[in-house]
Amino acid sequence: MSTFVTLFGGLLAVGVLYAVGGLIRGLPLVLRAVLASVIPLLVYFGSVANRWPGLDVAAMHISVFLAAGFVLYMQSQFRRRSQGRLHWAPRLLIGFFLGLVVLNASLLYIATKGLPEPMARWWLGSDGGAVYSGFSGAVPHSPDAAKAVSSQLNQRYAQQAQGWRVKLSGLDTGEPLQVRATDRSGLPLTGLDAVVSVQRPGASTPATQLTLMGTAPGEYQGALPSLAAGRWLIELRLSRGGELRFRDTWEHTQP
Repeated sequence: MSTFVTLFGGLLAVGVLYAVGGLIRGLPLVLRAVLASVIPLLVYFGSVANRWPGLDVAAMHISVFLAAGFVLYMQSQFRRRSQGRLHWAPRLLIGFFLGLVVLNASLLYIATKGLPEPMARWWLGSDGGAVYSGFSGAVPHSPDAAKAVSSQLNQRYAQQAQGWRVKLSGLDTGEPLQVRATDRSGLPLTGLDAVVSVQRPGASTPATQLTLMGTAPGEYQGALPSLAAGRWLIELRLSRGGELRFRDTWEHTQP
């Protein structure tokens, strides 16, 4: 099941269980709210036991379900104390917190998964292709993400220590892409394999890849295909002997 289904389906389950708990005589309000929040959480954890989505997604469900139970508990407390029609001030406060729960759930979902595809097409526009509105992250989101983060940090440290100076030009001028690479002392770097990847922000795979050819000592050049309008990420990888030695990303907006 998708995060959208588990998140908002769980919110609906909290409300239904809280209402059912009201039919049980003598059930304390606190226990009623706790059960309404915890039971959907247990069901959720059971459903993702074989495909753990990550601690951030699990924390999202915990906070939203518990907050929903707390808001429902507050509503019942206000009703019991008012002994009649609920005053507009408590209703406004309850409505505010209910809206806050739904808003937080929506923003948390969008932050991890992006907008649902139909909404993304309507809101962001589309040239007929897929629309990506989520952030894919610097490393893949998986159980091995911690190892990937550590590896990337080590690569960044080694890259800074070697002191290469790399300049990319041609993105904004419409001319062929040109890379100039020198070492710490300013000498040109030769014998490099230069590859450029172009993709939309949040996309899981590049839209295109381009291998740059050496044109002079320390200079590499290639013609970038025409890009559709919008934001693009241009990633440059420099390798030597099959070993990645430099990687950097530039953001480009195509008018």
